[in-house]
This record gives sequence, structure tokens and C-alpha cells, in this order.
Amino acid sequence: MIGVVILAAGSSSRLGKPKQNLVFQGNTLLQRTVKTALAADADEVIVILGANSESIKPTLTDKNIRIIQNADWQEGMASSIRHGLSTLLKINPQLRSVILMLCDQPFADISIINQLIKAASTEKTIVASAYNGTIGPPALFTKLYFDELLNLQGNEGAKKLLLKYGNDVYKVPFPLGTIDIDTIGDFERLEIGS
Repeated sequence: MIGVVILAAGSSSRLGKPKQNLVFQGNTLLQRTVKTALAADADEVIVILGANSESIKPTLTDKNIRIIQNADWQEGMASSIRHGLSTLLKINPQLRSVILMLCDQPFADISIINQLIKAASTEKTIVASAYNGTIGPPALFTKLYFDELLNLQGNEGAKKLLLKYGNDVYKVPFPLGTIDIDTIGDFERLEIGS
């Protein structure tokens, strides 16, 4: 089984309002991410909510996802990764790999997710997106790394493992991965460019 965890618990402090609910091309950023995850070749999709969940949750109407409320969201991204992976392992202890996605990368599409999955099926143990001279999400981790993902703390994201095991990472080119939404200016540039 392959699971997807969509990390959407943050408070969008730099933006000043929930980025998850910003509308781009007819859907919120989080709805776009959910649609992508559901259309990809994964088996289970978990959405982790935290801050502002009362205004975000009503926008998620698809019955094929599981929504998890992360009461520890203020700890940082590590708590959402732990909650998502733990939930997937409860659903299916035979989980083979997990894909971590962010809701603020509007161009993370089905082909990127399926490329991660395909690369992992050829003996690759970590597959990450490559953009702007770095690697990052969306990223896939096989079960070899579950214990370390479950032990992340605070603001540590999975980037820590991507750097630690850099020689083991297979890179999928994703030039548009450099576009993420952290500020109103980022979103305005996105709208102008589309």
C-alpha cells in the first residue's frame, strides 16, 4: 500500500489568512492537492489539518479522504508527519511507502506523484522532487525510513532525511516546484502568471 499525507495544518502566519482556502483556477489550493493525490496511483489519502480547521474542513467534501485533526500543529511540521504516518500504519500495517505533499505547491500534479511512485518501484528508497538546485516535496519515503519520520520533532520536516540520505535520493525533475505560496505577493504572482 502507498499512502499520501497532505500537510495542511499550518497557520499561514506570513500570509495572514489560511492559504489552504486560497482559490486558484476554480479550486482552493488544498482542494487541488487533494484532487491530485486521489487521481494518482496511491491507495490512501490523509489530510492533516490544524490551525483554522473550522474554516478549512468544510471545503473538503470528497469522501475518499481521511481528515485528521492535529491538536499539536503548533509544534511544527514534524507533528503532522507523525500523525499522518501513524494513521496510515493503523489503516494498513503493511504500508510500503508514504508520499508527503504540501498544499501550497499549486503545480504538484498527477504526473509528478506518479513519477515518484514509479521510481520507488525500481528499488529506490527515497524519491524527491528536484527544483531550483534543491530537493523537497512532494517526496516519497519507503518503510525503511518510517521510524525516522515518526521520530521527527518540532519544525523538522522530512527535508532533514532528504539531506541525511542525499546519496540514496532519486530525483524527479519538477521545475515548477519552486512556486509555493507563503505570502500574498506569492499568490498575486501566481494569479498573474496563470
